[in-house]
Amino acid sequence: MTKEPIYLTAPAGAPVVVFAAGRGGNPERHLPLLETLHREGCTVLAPHFQMLPSPVPTAQDMDGRLNRICDAIDRHLPTPQSLVGIGHSIGATTLLALSGARGYTKDGAAFGGRSLPFSRLALLAPPTGFFRAPQALRRVCIPLQIRIGDADTITPMQNATMIKDALAGQAPVDCRCDRGADHFTYMDSPPPGAVDAHPDRAAFLRELASDLRAFARG
Repeated sequence: MTKEPIYLTAPAGAPVVVFAAGRGGNPERHLPLLETLHREGCTVLAPHFQMLPSPVPTAQDMDGRLNRICDAIDRHLPTPQSLVGIGHSIGATTLLALSGARGYTKDGAAFGGRSLPFSRLALLAPPTGFFRAPQALRRVCIPLQIRIGDADTITPMQNATMIKDALAGQAPVDCRCDRGADHFTYMDSPPPGAVDAHPDRAAFLRELASDLRAFARG
């Protein structure tokens, strides 16, 4: 059974952050980041997901995660005026798919295309191959910040530049290359067996949390 979302409330009028975890589906692996955002005055909603059975998800897998996010928002944030999305890995893909993008799996099945009231998205090491089809991103019109590590062999920097090129003249995209970071450096608790070669991951995560706090507060 999937656990209840992490839900950290701030006073009315505070920025509202929806966080989407990666393949493992456990936002507790990013808990220090979520607690920093809350401590700095943000409401934070971070659903748990079941782990994806394969690194190549199906459209059914993706729609299940989209529904999970929508259900959490409906339950905890019934009338949100504006949301800030932060997602890691496949979690970033789900947020794009909830911001108007239409994704396509390897077998051509479509998912997403919904438009929730996100004002901006921060995408950490996002897999973007789902959005290569013509017009897949035509409904995305909000600012994006995309961060990818220069040591990431799972989602290399070309993923960010593809999105930036596709959205040229349509939406602002801030692409950032984080030196020394790989795919799992963005997690406070990487999955078992993950090897992170960053020379000072603790310092990197502190700086990342500070940057994302400023991003969330606009």
